Amino acid sequence: MEKNRLKKLAVKIDALPERDTQLAMRAEQIDGLRRAGAADLHRICAELVGSINSLLSSVVVELSPDSYSTDSFHDSQPNLLQINLRGRLLMIEFRATETLISSEEFRAPYIMEGAVRSLNQDYLDREAIEEQFLYYCLDRKNVWRFFDARTYRTGLVDQDYLVSLLERLV
Repeated sequence: MEKNRLKKLAVKIDALPERDTQLAMRAEQIDGLRRAGAADLHRICAELVGSINSLLSSVVVELSPDSYSTDSFHDSQPNLLQINLRGRLLMIEFRATETLISSEEFRAPYIMEGAVRSLNQDYLDREAIEEQFLYYCLDRKNVWRFFDARTYRTGLVDQDYLVSLLERLV
């Protein structure tokens, strides 16, 4: 009995280097997906701001930061994007999950989480900031999804979604 347990333990110990290598490779893969997801979220915002600005005659909608690359993603701290429409703001904050993959707060597995907050002077006067949660989900296509905790509505983060948020601000 004792030798059997020792043999099983030895087999498990021998398998550790391979398992550790696989875990390290998976962590590297998730890091790459996170960086690509952050750049994709900025791209969605940049395309929207560019489309709006091309139709405006005197006002300019600003995106901050105005450029973003996969190297801009910060794994250990919040990342911020902001769309400024003359003091009417969409603030997008996102960060890596504490674990490589999570499904704690949203039904689909995700690797980044955050929120989009909408505010203008009327909201501030009422001490209200609209907030919806964001998740970068792993499925057939890695996509950003939003979740509105007030209405339980969920969907893709795309230009239509951001336009609907901006429409409420003006």
